Amino acid sequence: MQLYDFAVIGGGVVGVATARHLALSGARVVLVEKGADILSGASKANSAILHTGFDAPEGSLELSCMQQGYADYLALRGSMNLPLLETGAMVVAWTAAQEAELPAILAAAQRNGVTDTSLIDAAEVHRREPHLAPARAAVLVPHEHVIDPWSPFHGYALQILSAGGTILRGTEVTSGGFDGLWRLETTRGPLHARTMVNAAGLYGDRVETLLLGRAHFTIKPRKGQFAVFDRAAAAFLTHIILPVPEPRTKGVVLCRTAFGNVLIGPTAEETPDRDRPTVTTAELRMLIARAAEILPALRNMPITATYAGLRPASDEKHYRIFHDPSRNWLTLGGIRSTGLTASLGIARHAAGLLQAAPIEPPAATPRMPNLAEGQPRDWQTAAPGEIVCHCEMVTRREIEAALASPFPPGDLGGLRRRTRCAMGRCQGFNCLGRIEELTRGRFAAPIGVAP
Repeated sequence: MQLYDFAVIGGGVVGVATARHLALSGARVVLVEKGADILSGASKANSAILHTGFDAPEGSLELSCMQQGYADYLALRGSMNLPLLETGAMVVAWTAAQEAELPAILAAAQRNGVTDTSLIDAAEVHRREPHLAPARAAVLVPHEHVIDPWSPFHGYALQILSAGGTILRGTEVTSGGFDGLWRLETTRGPLHARTMVNAAGLYGDRVETLLLGRAHFTIKPRKGQFAVFDRAAAAFLTHIILPVPEPRTKGVVLCRTAFGNVLIGPTAEETPDRDRPTVTTAELRMLIARAAEILPALRNMPITATYAGLRPASDEKHYRIFHDPSRNWLTLGGIRSTGLTASLGIARHAAGLLQAAPIEPPAATPRMPNLAEGQPRDWQTAAPGEIVCHCEMVTRREIEAALASPFPPGDLGGLRRRTRCAMGRCQGFNCLGRIEELTRGRFAAPIGVAP
């Protein structure tokens, strides 16, 4: 019988980062993900912003995890070849009422230790962003940045495997019990572990009910829709443009992406659906109109893609961390829009609660293929070979390297997140047939249409 020290349920950003930390501490770890690939739930759709924590709740666990995660990402990004688009951010006031809120936002940022923030007037906003619609003032946050939201976690997965850990995809926990050890039944057979870590995101409360008999929190899914503008739009924007937040949501963000586009979103819509976020015409029209109000140059700019994601909001705003040492159980729940930044910090916090050993530096650090614009990509080499996806300039060599990786994609979505194929203007219309040829027999389900 294979006995693991830790079983981590959920292969989103929090689950992968936590499994990585525990595996690098020398523990025997299994990461269990019901999707065909990691990052296939809430983590696949986000705005890819690396947050400073300037607007996090003062003194909160969320703030400490965000700032620790931010520091940890910067410390490892060079060795792993992970991009960082140094944009800075501005919380922009367009009305007198919003302008009146800026001093409080600045004061909160300063109390959170983000001391390089400052209040700038309309002239300085215009100097920094000359294409922006006239604004009244803004809070400048110089070290809010944009990253590739997927490559770090594929790199962390490689570290889990190189440290002797196991990653089970397409595996759902169906039942289980604790009698000093956790004994789980899954769709791929039984698993045994000393300690359970529940990082199941949108299903975190249901996993608690399934295995503990009751849930300590309730997930209330929140849908966020996004629109992506053509790359030409990036010439008109430098900073991340943040709104003055509202009580229920931080609001709609306009920013560049690491892949050369401009993104607006997300909406904030309560929904009962935990699986399939739908894109709706009315909300997308609202987003596109709002983008043109903020940045008039976008008024006639083509839309490259639209998508929606679900965030695991809960019945309370703060992180829902629940530790029961008597049953060797830890829940990492209610991690919403800050999970990308906070993931490495949450992993450190989890390891502390579980009294895991310190991390041992890995023998070899994976260097991830660059997917970001602004740095050399494979198609720019002397002999790139066949270009499979012309919208995103993805080579056959990149696709084949992803398929041959020690942690290959489990489905088309996983391949897209590893290479950018079928993510451009045509959304796979021109390249999907060729991708199907190259991946035939590799995935559990054949390629139909891009998810």
